[in-house]
Amino acid sequence: MSVEANKDKHVAVLMGGWVHERPVSLATGTPCADALEKAGYQVSRIDVDRNIAAVLSELKPDVVFNALHGPFGEDGCIQGILEVLEIPYTHSGVMASALAMNKVKAKAVMSAAGIKVTEHLIVNRHEIGPEHPMKPPYVIKPINEGSSFGVVIVKEDQSHPPQELRGEDWPYPDVLMCEKYIPGRELTCAVMGDKPLGVIDILPTGPSFYDYDAKYVEGGSKHILPAKISPIVYQEVQTLALKAHRALGCRGVSRADFRFDEKPDGTGELICLEVNTQPGMTPTSLVPEMAAHSDFSFKALVSWMVEDASCCR
Repeated sequence: MSVEANKDKHVAVLMGGWVHERPVSLATGTPCADALEKAGYQVSRIDVDRNIAAVLSELKPDVVFNALHGPFGEDGCIQGILEVLEIPYTHSGVMASALAMNKVKAKAVMSAAGIKVTEHLIVNRHEIGPEHPMKPPYVIKPINEGSSFGVVIVKEDQSHPPQELRGEDWPYPDVLMCEKYIPGRELTCAVMGDKPLGVIDILPTGPSFYDYDAKYVEGGSKHILPAKISPIVYQEVQTLALKAHRALGCRGVSRADFRFDEKPDGTGELICLEVNTQPGMTPTSLVPEMAAHSDFSFKALVSWMVEDASCCR
């Protein structure tokens, strides 16, 4: 499927930045900018710093392609700047971006919409003592980080909480979310506009979970598309991904991640872990695979995002 590019349209691709996800953002923004140029757009590549509002005011692009990841880029901050500057932009708006980035708030919204989420509690890392904050196995993660940064899985046989949480070199916020570990398969589904795409079954190739290396290192995980699950479960994943997209008020492309415990002693339920409003577009990312499965080339996908851009999202 092709999308007709407006060859007079000037697109500023925002990438880089100063947060943990900077390398991922550069790995997303570079191929997106390349593809947009091949599609016929006039493209400016911007490595974002704290002077971005002044840079955009001087550049005056027609559209911003937001390829930023993590805090500032996908939590509503850059979206607010773009609203003030009245520059149409890709992906979700201020409210949806802020909600989805805050894992606690997002879970509350999704739960209210009838989407099953994990049990959790909020903990301060300095107040975690020798006793587990909840019965293992469980997961501790920052509330407002992406790319699996700061995620710690506490296994059932661990006698005490992870000691690194109390270290002086801990690079993430002190307030963390502790949630019940859900075993089973990791399924993911993207929504493009108002249409769910295919469902991928993610199989990390290493001993760890779907962490940073599994996401971005070549060969770090296997992506089974379409996922080899029953048609009923497959359709339910798509239905829930679209439901989460709508509940949070997402626009453009989003991706919802699920756990599915199909073992005989498992729950058999689909549990939504989170919704990503700025899915990666790197060579190992999931959304381009799902789009290709629906006959959208990478060039057509990024062109669609540009043509879908707007303010007041």
